[in-house]
Amino acid sequence: MIKFDIITIFPNVIEEYINTGILRIAQKKGLAEINVHDLRKWTDDKHKTVDDTPYGGGPGMIMKVEPIYKAINELKKKDTIVAITTPKGEKFVQQKALSLSKVKNLHMIILCGRYEGFDQRIHDNLVDYEFSVGEYVLSGGELPALILVDSVIRLIPGVLGNEQSLEEESFNDNLYDFPQYTKPEVFNGWKVPDVLLSGNHKEIKKFRKNSQKMV
Repeated sequence: MIKFDIITIFPNVIEEYINTGILRIAQKKGLAEINVHDLRKWTDDKHKTVDDTPYGGGPGMIMKVEPIYKAINELKKKDTIVAITTPKGEKFVQQKALSLSKVKNLHMIILCGRYEGFDQRIHDNLVDYEFSVGEYVLSGGELPALILVDSVIRLIPGVLGNEQSLEEESFNDNLYDFPQYTKPEVFNGWKVPDVLLSGNHKEIKKFRKNSQKMV
């Protein structure tokens, strides 16, 4: 079974998504386990503080090392991978998702960033894998964490109802998916390509292959 522990200060953002669709099905089938943790659980002060001002000055707040250290110590097992969402991280791509999905008994802790980022000591001492989902700025790490979890879990055999969907998906063999159509045959003057209505499977396969673009 693949297991994810997601640490965030906005657990409701994560919980809404993981209890819907494919991720809900994967958990119901016992193929994946996703736990969401509120970082404030590991704070000691009455205000449950998870951030503070940066040494040396500057705008914004920095996520504190102490609560994250405690959280990781409590959740981490022998072979756990600790991941962190950061714009400076390795770009997360389909091949990485595929490799993670094949790790036996994968256990990953994902730290969701907020504010101006993490205390550098977290990067230097507590993390195994830093990843980014693109060259743009987001309000927090919850979306990147969900992207990683979703993309990995859907690759687990038995999660999707139709395994052929995995074989023909975008980015397999470095190709985008081919264009798809469904009923009605004509809408607003826009017609489905004749070859897809022909029943000639050889020509349909050729059409689809020629319609794909390289990533």
